[in-house]
Amino acid sequence: MISLTPTPSLVLHTNSTVFFVFPIRTRTTPPSPSSPSRIRCSSGSGVQEVRKSSEEKELSSELYESVPFPAVKAAKRVVLVRHGQSTWNEEGRIQGSSNFSVLTKKGESQAETSRLMLVDDSFEVCFTSPLTRSKRTAEIIWGTRKEEMIMDSDLREIDLYAFQGLLKHEGKAKFGAAFHQWQVDAANFNIDGHYPVRELWARARSCWTRILLHESRSVLVVAHNAVNQALVATAIGLGTEYFRTLVQSNCGVSVLDLIPRAEGGSPYICLNRLNQTPSSPVAAGSSGGRKASNRIILVCHGSTQSNAETGFPSAGDQPMDMLGIIKSQKTAELLLDLKVSSIVSSPKKACVETATVISKVQEAADCLGVDCVPRYVETKEMENLDVEDILQRSSEGKTEIPPLQPGWLNEFEDKLTGAVWEQSEKAWQSLLNEVADEAKSEKVVVAVGHPALHIALMGHCLNLTKEWLGSFHLDAGSITVIDFPDGPNGRGVIRCINYTAHLGRWSIPITRSTLDDEEFSM
Repeated sequence: MISLTPTPSLVLHTNSTVFFVFPIRTRTTPPSPSSPSRIRCSSGSGVQEVRKSSEEKELSSELYESVPFPAVKAAKRVVLVRHGQSTWNEEGRIQGSSNFSVLTKKGESQAETSRLMLVDDSFEVCFTSPLTRSKRTAEIIWGTRKEEMIMDSDLREIDLYAFQGLLKHEGKAKFGAAFHQWQVDAANFNIDGHYPVRELWARARSCWTRILLHESRSVLVVAHNAVNQALVATAIGLGTEYFRTLVQSNCGVSVLDLIPRAEGGSPYICLNRLNQTPSSPVAAGSSGGRKASNRIILVCHGSTQSNAETGFPSAGDQPMDMLGIIKSQKTAELLLDLKVSSIVSSPKKACVETATVISKVQEAADCLGVDCVPRYVETKEMENLDVEDILQRSSEGKTEIPPLQPGWLNEFEDKLTGAVWEQSEKAWQSLLNEVADEAKSEKVVVAVGHPALHIALMGHCLNLTKEWLGSFHLDAGSITVIDFPDGPNGRGVIRCINYTAHLGRWSIPITRSTLDDEEFSM
């Protein structure tokens, strides 16, 4: 069954490009650049406001004055998928909300891979953009399912008005300064009297209300690059300044877990994974539309014996178990797509073992021929990457340690999260120093550590505060990729979070909830 939201009108623009125009809510006045930015935090203690000075506004987030998210009665999982490659993607043409492109053969193949990735999930409903490239992707993924498909006009791609239909070099030549602003300051980009990114954020927020009010507990959403970015950002409380910071590749899959609060109100929201793609996340490609020669890859060590016993990787300095060793080898194989410059790790045994496996595979990769000489990869331990002792001290005297479920860091006391945050700040600065080696034009640094540390490192990358620690999730053996398209002194762009597809049969399926249904039901 397919249901429709109101039909858009068609407008013929001056450049003869027809595009969709929908009724949208816009902000009448932009936030004052001189006033402190207010950040909305989705945290364990509820939605909070954190003030930052104007000097820190580079990646600050404005607090939208909107009604809270609707409450959920039981744990809900929302899976976002971007459409497959389209003909205009292939041509490098600006699509926006126009509806002239269709999936290429590669795009159809990507959608089929996503279907197989999600085939075992019992989705109860599919929300999709009405644009052909997205609708076709949704139909391929949905397959023979009989459940409802809802086309929602607010899920269309960002409205780019006069830009739509132009090749990128044409946009640059025709619009000059406006096109440059779109590239470097999209949040404040104005065209034809509109602020497209601000409008998009308002639409995404509106979509969330309809998604959460639907009775289903497992939801598939198939849409577009920009709108999926906006859905992720608005869910975890990030403003328009984060546009192009959370990458969405063709057919990339992102997962959000929504957990009800005992007291009711807006649910806890955790980004379980970001941009799990049909192809390798470390292969050549762009981040935020730009090539990146500097990269940090965060690798969570494999499981240890203590993991199996406690469900939480902080019960002492333990070596990896057999499953952990297998996962570390799988990670090393994935990273063969790169020439790693250096590997740093926590001094804990599981981290050192993981780093050693990666370095050995990297060093042997170029030595498969007769006359080859092994390549040296610098590997070192870094005390700043060690948070296990902090977490271990927190568990002393307690009868239960929270397992690695979405939002598990919310369960810790503020004093502990503060200690983790402080330690991770030192670690982040050390990693930036490591990747900023001027002797090499391209630098790929692999950091091996505990999931709690890597979650905090992502927070520092995004210029957040410790209140966001519960908004992200990482599994043992996962990787997270941070690119620096503007160099190590520029802002980081997160290419993927909690990528586990390389683990094969030992990975946690994208759509299998790690939540206990009874525990998180109201």
